[in-house]
Amino acid sequence: MAGTLSPWPLTRQGDKGHPVVTLQYLLRARGQSIAADGDFGPKTDAAVRAFQKARKLAVDGIVGPQTWSALIVEVRRGSEGDAVRGVQEEFQFRNLSGDPSQAPQVDGIFGPETEAAVRGFQEAVRADVPSMAVDGIVGPMTWQALVSGMLSF
Repeated sequence: MAGTLSPWPLTRQGDKGHPVVTLQYLLRARGQSIAADGDFGPKTDAAVRAFQKARKLAVDGIVGPQTWSALIVEVRRGSEGDAVRGVQEEFQFRNLSGDPSQAPQVDGIFGPETEAAVRGFQEAVRADVPSMAVDGIVGPMTWQALVSGMLSF
């Protein structure tokens, strides 16, 4: 639907692939010690529940709108770490070329290539969602558009 972001996905134990890797990087950015392996298994479930409990959210192990919103970390040029890896993973997910060098590398450093990818993504989303800022900053709206799978094929 034009004018609105796709909803946050419901992500739970048993899920694999997108957006599980991004979820795992965000959990790591929030202090959870888990692998970013794309498999929402028992360890990821325990990390989600611990995060939900710490944030006084419903402790159900399901990552829905409230948990996603609490997990996101605003990142921008100069940022480093697992939240940046989550953003970069989103661009690798959208990279259909078969060549990982055609998208920002998942290195945890928010440099010019990642910023250019973010701005390009924001411009593309803005075509349908005019309220999307094109500022190169991955805040709540950009995270939601990325994690919900917008502009992925």
